[in-house]
Amino acid sequence: MNADTRIKFRHLICFLEVARQGSFARAADALAVSQPAVSKTLKELEDLLEASLFSRGKGGVALTAAGVAFMRYAGPCVQALREGVSSLREGAPEVPQARVGVLSSAESQLMGEVVTRLHRRHEALVVSVATGSSAALLDQLRVGELDLVIGRMADSPAIQGLSFEHLYSESMTLVVRPGHPLLQASPGELGRLSGFPLVLPLAGTTIRRHADSLFVQLGITPSHQRLETLSPALSRRYVLAGDAVWVAPEDAVNLELRRGELMELQLGIREPGGSVGICRNAAIEPPQAALWVAEVLREVARDHHGTSNS
Repeated sequence: MNADTRIKFRHLICFLEVARQGSFARAADALAVSQPAVSKTLKELEDLLEASLFSRGKGGVALTAAGVAFMRYAGPCVQALREGVSSLREGAPEVPQARVGVLSSAESQLMGEVVTRLHRRHEALVVSVATGSSAALLDQLRVGELDLVIGRMADSPAIQGLSFEHLYSESMTLVVRPGHPLLQASPGELGRLSGFPLVLPLAGTTIRRHADSLFVQLGITPSHQRLETLSPALSRRYVLAGDAVWVAPEDAVNLELRRGELMELQLGIREPGGSVGICRNAAIEPPQAALWVAEVLREVARDHHGTSNS
């Protein structure tokens, strides 16, 4: 009997969850089964494929070269089956859909305009947007659960094996509420900044590394009183409620700066900026709707930043 006919849906689901979680125990929790059941199902799949899909270590499991190759097909296969079942249950004509992961650096201004332009051009289009850290979103892209990931992630270790298209470079800036005491400080007095609460991206993220680099350039020791989050909405509310200083990507605060709702601290230097772009899994053919999204992303990048790889 051909191995293809013996591979079951449960084998693929188990494989994808172990790859996503990097752990048999966490995969078992996510699937609501026992860890021995996960191990048994994965062993069945490896026997059918005559290949080892994961390497085991103290920190968990990682995909082998064979596992990476199999992932290119397993993720899209499962996603296509789910979409097929959903379309039959709903009994409605299929509507074009793009599944997009968006990092906080691109969430606020960029994607709002992109979706607005898309809906002006397409009568039927669903843009499903997921947010989170670059590692989490790139993992979903790798297994076929997302079509594109947008944001600043070019130097993320999780991008290995994926393709990245640069759109524009974006610097970090320090913003505060109107009337903040530091607005009267000169660049040479910014050492006082260490006495105020900070809003920073989560530790370990690509954007946090750029934020940390900015403090190194300024020669400032960051305050020990911090809010660490990837949520622009929470960051804004917290900064407007007190004297916190937000280390923010420019796109996240441009609108508020123009309106005078937030104020930018004058640093005397400019952080070089990270590359904001589009990440794709080149092994998976994107749906037409995802190509529409990529096209409009390039347009918006040209209009607002004068750059794009079209």
